[in-house]
Amino acid sequence: MLIYNVTLHVEDAILPQWLDWMKSTHIPEVLSTGKFLEATMTRILSEEDAGGSSYSVQYKVRDRATLEKYYKEDAARLRKQTEKLFGNSVIAFRTELEVLTIDRPPIKSATAYLFTYGTLQEEGVQNMVFSRTLNGNRDCLGSHKISEKMVGGLYPTIKSSEDPNDKVEGFVYVISEEELTLVDAYEGEAYERKSITLESGVKAWVYLGKTGI
Repeated sequence: MLIYNVTLHVEDAILPQWLDWMKSTHIPEVLSTGKFLEATMTRILSEEDAGGSSYSVQYKVRDRATLEKYYKEDAARLRKQTEKLFGNSVIAFRTELEVLTIDRPPIKSATAYLFTYGTLQEEGVQNMVFSRTLNGNRDCLGSHKISEKMVGGLYPTIKSSEDPNDKVEGFVYVISEEELTLVDAYEGEAYERKSITLESGVKAWVYLGKTGI
């Protein structure tokens, strides 16, 4: 996981207008590109000798390929909107941060079943999301198949099939309800969580892309 960090210095004269625009318009527009998992906006608590205030907005993104796709498809357009509205009253510089570890308190009892068919089967992704690797069992979701449509042009999803022979193979893991919220954050706004029944009879959660299918 990477963090795309934007640090901004804002002049006092336009601060209320800028803050309202950031919260109501700009950050939602960045997230609507489907490239980022979430955004955190903070005010930097330090004295400004030259006046004004400084802020940081941190956008979480799955990987380098997705961030590069944002640079290519969206970044220039969104920056021009800021420049058009506020000109030199807002100065921004951008950095990229690589998430190495995420430490969390010990998990509570595992009670939720999660069926995965993509990146959450990878140990590196599991360590990033859960701070541990998972032990799972192979299972299948019947009457479904991998969709031709990719979420954000990069990530797979599945769709229902009228052919009863179609099935999606994957792994089912037992995790805690607390960890399930971590998966919600990882999958982001581009996916929705749905309850399904696997061929083994296990009722589990699966994440489906919001692609209109």
